[in-house]
Amino acid sequence: MPELPEVESARSVIGRAALDRVIADVDDTDAWVCRPHRAGDIRVALVGRRLTAAHRRGKSMWCDTSEGGPVLGIHLGMSGKIVIAGVDGDEIDGGDYWEGRRKPGDYRWARFTVTFADGGRLMLVDPRRLGRVRLDPPIEGLGPDAAGIGQAAFVRAVTGGIVPVKGRLLDQHLVAGIGNLLADQILWQAKIDPARPGDQITRAEAGRLFRATRDAVGAALRDGGVHTLPIIAHRHAGGRCPRDGAPMVHGTVSGRTTWWCSREQVTRSGDVG
Repeated sequence: MPELPEVESARSVIGRAALDRVIADVDDTDAWVCRPHRAGDIRVALVGRRLTAAHRRGKSMWCDTSEGGPVLGIHLGMSGKIVIAGVDGDEIDGGDYWEGRRKPGDYRWARFTVTFADGGRLMLVDPRRLGRVRLDPPIEGLGPDAAGIGQAAFVRAVTGGIVPVKGRLLDQHLVAGIGNLLADQILWQAKIDPARPGDQITRAEAGRLFRATRDAVGAALRDGGVHTLPIIAHRHAGGRCPRDGAPMVHGTVSGRTTWWCSREQVTRSGDVG
């Protein structure tokens, strides 16, 4: 599931291999992925232009285009990845979290394709068809990026209100970039019950959450994705906390399947206030 680190990998691939190449054609015929545009709208807007810069905030990614052209927004959804293919068939991509489902040259799941004048292609490859491509995407409502948010802003985002702290971490309007797996890692690392309401999170606990967020995001960016984080391999029936050996338990918090340590992440009387 692409989260901030995977989207950053995709952004960096575009930045390295897709900029300043003249766009010769665009396949935007998947009406669902390219909604609300009609087939051909994105093609007309992009042909003859170049992608000039690739940006990311949280899990959202967008590219500037030349000559005052529109912004091209690309959202990976749950299963999407960016693949850039050369004329010779060589490929580079922005993540290998589901690479086992395809081989190089297998583009059956390409939902959106930019073909460059030199013959290369940039593709959104998305088996589950949950990604999104649109012109001039709305990014104003996104909160600060989780990779760069300051501590004061982070504390304001995760404290207050009756929403569980995990729900506040997942709210892209508060902090952009934290998905379900990353949230579980952050809460486990900080030893915080994911169901604790935001108004019961103390300043000290918010500080632990901030440090855990910084550490988890940094580690995932460095090591290749959220799947490399310590708690992820233990989020299953029979899993045990890698820190203290207690059983991992699960439930639904803020509408998402959540795993936590049965010993260190349980709120007890006297823990709050």
